[in-house]
Amino acid sequence: MGFIQEFKTFAMRGNVVDMAVGIIIGGAFGKIVSSFVADVIMPPIGVLVGNVDFTKLAITLKEATTTATGEAVAAVTLNYGKFIQSVVDFVIIALAIFMMIKFMNSLKKKQEEAPAAPPAPPAEVVLLTEIRDALVKK
Repeated sequence: MGFIQEFKTFAMRGNVVDMAVGIIIGGAFGKIVSSFVADVIMPPIGVLVGNVDFTKLAITLKEATTTATGEAVAAVTLNYGKFIQSVVDFVIIALAIFMMIKFMNSLKKKQEEAPAAPPAPPAEVVLLTEIRDALVKK
């Protein structure tokens, strides 16, 4: 089997396609959550703690300077505000995934609790029932 054919067989399996769809949807969901946190959740929290913009919170490790040739050298900062925002993103995504898995598990549990159809009788019992019915008719 050629390399191209083998790769095509691998790539077109259901698991790989399902995984790719999940990754794409997960990436889009991550962007939505990041926007939700940055644009909806963090501004009110910033107002509550004294009009603080979390994305601007940083510790300057080295001030911005200018070289002898006149080129500007950017300041070196420790951006802990962006880190706080990323942590909030993670917590919301983890909570959403937890709730989704919990919902799926409850559906699975309900499905398992549903009464199963009684098992089919053995072939011997079916044959004896047919014989009995035939004798009753005579």
